[in-house]
Amino acid sequence: MRQVVIYPGEDEYWVAECPSLPGCISQGRTKEEAIANIREAIQGYVAVLQEDRLPVPPERFDTILLAV
Repeated sequence: MRQVVIYPGEDEYWVAECPSLPGCISQGRTKEEAIANIREAIQGYVAVLQEDRLPVPPERFDTILLAV
């Protein structure tokens, strides 16, 4: 299980990134598409690390929602 941050990008696409996997970022025209794309990106990222016999970084981020 991984935490994902999703937010609107500058080009009207939704950006999704997984902070515990550096560089694991995707996007989509809708939130749903961005979520599906980041899920696929996470699976591919982890698969490549495992193929290369490299450690998979643990999930290490806590998130809070802060209203200012």
